[in-house]
Amino acid sequence: MRHLHLYNLSILLVLLTGCHTNREREPFLHAAWIGEPVIPSMADSLMYGDHPAPLFRREFNVNGKLRSATLYITAAGYYVAYINGEKVDKNYLDPAWTHYGKRVYYAAYDATPLIREGVNCIGNTLGNGFYNPLPLRMWGRRNLREELPVGQPAFIARLRLEYLDGRTVDMVTDDRWKFNAGPILKNNVYLGEVYDARREIPGWNTAGFDDGEWKSSSVVQGPGGQLQQAFFPPVQATEVLQPRQVSSLNNSRYIADMGVNFAGLYRIRLRGQQGDTITFQFGERLYDNGELNPMTTVCGQIKNPGMGGPGAPDIAWQTDSYIFGDNQDAWYSPLFTFHTYRYMEISGLERKPLPTDIEGIVLNTNVDTANRFYCSSALINAIQKASRRTFLANLMGVQSDCPARERFGYGGDLNATAESFIYNFGMQSFYRKTIYDWLDAVNDSAFIDTAPFVGIRYCGISWESAFLITQYCLYLYYNDLDIVREMYDHDLRWMDKVARIHPGLVVDQGLSDHESLEPVPVALTGTSHYLQCARIMKRFAALMGDRENEEKYEQLAGDLRENLLEMFWRKTVSDPINKQTLFSTLLYYEIVPERERKAALDSLLKAVVEGPSGHFTTGIFGTKYILEALSEAGHTNSVYRVINSRAYPGWGHMIDRGATTIWETWKESDDIYSNCHPMFGSVSEWFFRWLAGIRPDADHPGFERFTIAPALPDGLDQVVCTYHSPLGEIISNWRKTDIHKQVFDMAVPEGSSALVRLPAREDQEIILEEEKGRNAYSPHRDGPMHVCFELGPGTYTISVRDQNIDN
Repeated sequence: MRHLHLYNLSILLVLLTGCHTNREREPFLHAAWIGEPVIPSMADSLMYGDHPAPLFRREFNVNGKLRSATLYITAAGYYVAYINGEKVDKNYLDPAWTHYGKRVYYAAYDATPLIREGVNCIGNTLGNGFYNPLPLRMWGRRNLREELPVGQPAFIARLRLEYLDGRTVDMVTDDRWKFNAGPILKNNVYLGEVYDARREIPGWNTAGFDDGEWKSSSVVQGPGGQLQQAFFPPVQATEVLQPRQVSSLNNSRYIADMGVNFAGLYRIRLRGQQGDTITFQFGERLYDNGELNPMTTVCGQIKNPGMGGPGAPDIAWQTDSYIFGDNQDAWYSPLFTFHTYRYMEISGLERKPLPTDIEGIVLNTNVDTANRFYCSSALINAIQKASRRTFLANLMGVQSDCPARERFGYGGDLNATAESFIYNFGMQSFYRKTIYDWLDAVNDSAFIDTAPFVGIRYCGISWESAFLITQYCLYLYYNDLDIVREMYDHDLRWMDKVARIHPGLVVDQGLSDHESLEPVPVALTGTSHYLQCARIMKRFAALMGDRENEEKYEQLAGDLRENLLEMFWRKTVSDPINKQTLFSTLLYYEIVPERERKAALDSLLKAVVEGPSGHFTTGIFGTKYILEALSEAGHTNSVYRVINSRAYPGWGHMIDRGATTIWETWKESDDIYSNCHPMFGSVSEWFFRWLAGIRPDADHPGFERFTIAPALPDGLDQVVCTYHSPLGEIISNWRKTDIHKQVFDMAVPEGSSALVRLPAREDQEIILEEEKGRNAYSPHRDGPMHVCFELGPGTYTISVRDQNIDN
């Protein structure tokens, strides 16, 4: 009883003072979730009214010299924290979206430079995010409030002060914090923000401010999820753009062209009178008459009156509003939303803004972007830039399918492009977070399409298998055995679930090769993904020393391969089918027996020739498969011809039509489909894997041993490529100095070795021109057209040239 009594006294001390002295403890010990008083449930239509984002503040004393000050903080919704009027961090849209009922990530900031001796103030403001979405009926039926854990925004924080004399003082969130309504009247991740500068409260987050009329915060029930420190990069501003031009429309309307399509915000200088309202709308395209076309970014295709439900706008487009206060010359930037746009329409200004008055703020999860690919084809460089821009626009805490109209973490897009993302960026920690999102989303009875889960159960195994396939990508590219060990029991249960749902070893329900130009049966792509999962589980079981399950999944993989072989190779498929996806799938998954692969390859080549412009007609998965299958069979010239063409359908056609990000469809869309969608960005993987030739080895994951086998297609003269593996920088550059000589520059990191395979005819000689490293350089022929050798750590310059040709 005495221990309990002392514990209760310590709690009482916290409640009375807001501070607690102690040694090291859990980051949020004694802190409470706080927010506004709970608002009673209201009709959907009323949720579209003004609900100002709350401001919270708390003053505290510092009496002595500090060793350190650490702020632990997170929110259900979004937050922005300040100390003495200065923003604590550079992050946006924090914390990252999760299933708030299961997992909430917090940050720990070094606040020492922001704190001074004497009276200080900590302030915080809250946004809705995905925790308090509007009841928009996306596609006329899907209300996120019915699927997500939702509530009023709230936050929890602890500021730990460590003095040089050894004292430790904690200030935590409790009901002694004060709050008031702020100038942000509305904020929604899809529809945008309304900011009323007349309601600004100067100095609210600084010491000495009179908060006598502010109300006491309420201790509220948190969202319920486990608090975990964020281990992945936050969303930050990674680039600032200047408008290419600002043009005038009629009626005081202007269009700012930012030059490229991107996801993020803006900062704009505004001049006007008190009460004037300036409106901003955003779109990826313009109509032919120069007017803004916002339709490819409309939330959930809500484009008709009543479709979005009571109170919803007739068209759910991206819109912000700024209402002038006393300051007639102000800079404005939204706080709790983001937009996807190239073009911004500005309405209400009396004078056209100057380009220097506008900044486009590019936002994305701040992953490492050091990997690089460049080549001598200007078109391929444009495709690569558009792919990277698309990828980054779809990294906002989750990897989304499109950064405007849906913003959901679809597994199909993840399966199609995870390797492309990994080749371009450092993705290990981000994809670990993704796997936890899937762990929190999956259930035992049905396949789901997204993580975090938003209620969609339509696409089937080819989407939910991202839970397992992404783990394999982490293993293959980063040698991340820890995630395999952590997830192994969950993986076994997931495979049991698949067996219950598809006991006949044929997956014939769900979505197939999305946006294929010809039909593709689900049984082909769905069963192939099941086969891929069985093979992954066989490998994982071997890593875990689980011989019983290794044999089980080996048998399952064999049975699935046999089923696919019987359904799609031995039997003639009578229904209409995309033969490009058909034959590339059979080759990609090595379903066709070795002796019959040439026949399958010939059929695939014939299907390509018969396609429009001799191009690809494949969709989300078939495109990845066809790029790999043709290249693996030695047809990189054919692939290069398609990619480096501006004809329809193809990437060059998109670029030729002005695209700066990759479309969701081969056919141009100015009304329905996203113009910023990652799935056809799988072409970027091909640049790294085949033009540069950098490929991991599944038997030596994490690039402990890997391949450098560049292809040198006709018409391409140079490739420059850098990839940062877990062990260090890999370089694979090559150039054709003339028709008689090619020069290769390579770097192999310490702890790695590379199997090098170079194109070299039997009548050519191979010369090691420069070496700074250890190698097992002993070239041997690999057929009449290639030579192979192994290189250890170091840098090398190797030339392949015709014999008897002067240097």
